[in-house]
Amino acid sequence: MRVLPGAVIGWDMSAAVALGDALGVPPLAMAELLPVIEAVMVAKLNEQMERPDG
Repeated sequence: MRVLPGAVIGWDMSAAVALGDALGVPPLAMAELLPVIEAVMVAKLNEQMERPDG
């Protein structure tokens, strides 16, 4: 993950692609899906960190 103090700003896409490759995910699927998944996960992680119980 790429982080700043108090916020997640993104994923290490090299690591995400390497993991997908190791799991046998086709490169075209990774190219289409990883950016969308990253955006949702980053938003949810930051949302969770903002909560007082987070």
